[in-house]
Amino acid sequence: MEQTFLMIKPDAVRRGLIGRIISRLESKGFHMVAGKFIVLPEDLVEKHYQEHEGRPYYQDLISFMTSGPVFAMVWEGDDIVNLARLMMGPTDPEKAAPGTIRGDFATRMNRNVIHGSDSLKSAEREIRLFFSEDELVRK
Repeated sequence: MEQTFLMIKPDAVRRGLIGRIISRLESKGFHMVAGKFIVLPEDLVEKHYQEHEGRPYYQDLISFMTSGPVFAMVWEGDDIVNLARLMMGPTDPEKAAPGTIRGDFATRMNRNVIHGSDSLKSAEREIRLFFSEDELVRK
């Protein structure tokens, strides 16, 4: 059983989309094993997005991700990393098909409502950044 890290971003939280996004993941048969509503400190956002440092959009990304609360989550399911990414759709909402989370809810590239780990390795790193082992609920 795989785990992945997903985070509902400030734009989606402001728009009241947490429940609708979670409902889609639950309907697919995935299980949330941790979740927290948090305003991210800048140092955590910088660690999370370290691979983007130096890119033209980096400062805007940091400002956006610290602009309001997010809902950080750990989800569990078979092949969840790949399937969750399919459900989210491409990072660019203009390329995201209707029926995907970004296709239905995102408004522009740097305001794309949700983050999802892109690999099992990334998922492990991101889960450790945001959650301690005792915050994960085991069956």
